[in-house]
Amino acid sequence: MSRWVDVCALNDLHPDSGVCALIGHKQVALFYLKKLQQVYAVDNFDPLGKANVLSRGMVGDINGEPMVASPLYKQHYNLKTGECFEDANLKIQTYAVSVENNRVLVDWSQA
Repeated sequence: MSRWVDVCALNDLHPDSGVCALIGHKQVALFYLKKLQQVYAVDNFDPLGKANVLSRGMVGDINGEPMVASPLYKQHYNLKTGECFEDANLKIQTYAVSVENNRVLVDWSQA
């Protein structure tokens, strides 16, 4: 069952960069990729660096797949699946996102 949480206005997000939001007791990194007109939400916690830093990572794509590069050890995580491009043992949680009436909603049922 979905549990959509209204997180912020779309214009609170900076194109092609990340921001951190606190949902409940968990930090979530939000990324608005302007070229794709898509917002992605993932855990802000870097599983290798053991710190909440992914919202500060650089975004782009690898072979057409949207990704964020950790600012600590530079692993690249797929923003759609959470899988690490370099290490199959590393993965971050992803969340479904919807934009309605210029509001960013995150499906919190997987948290």
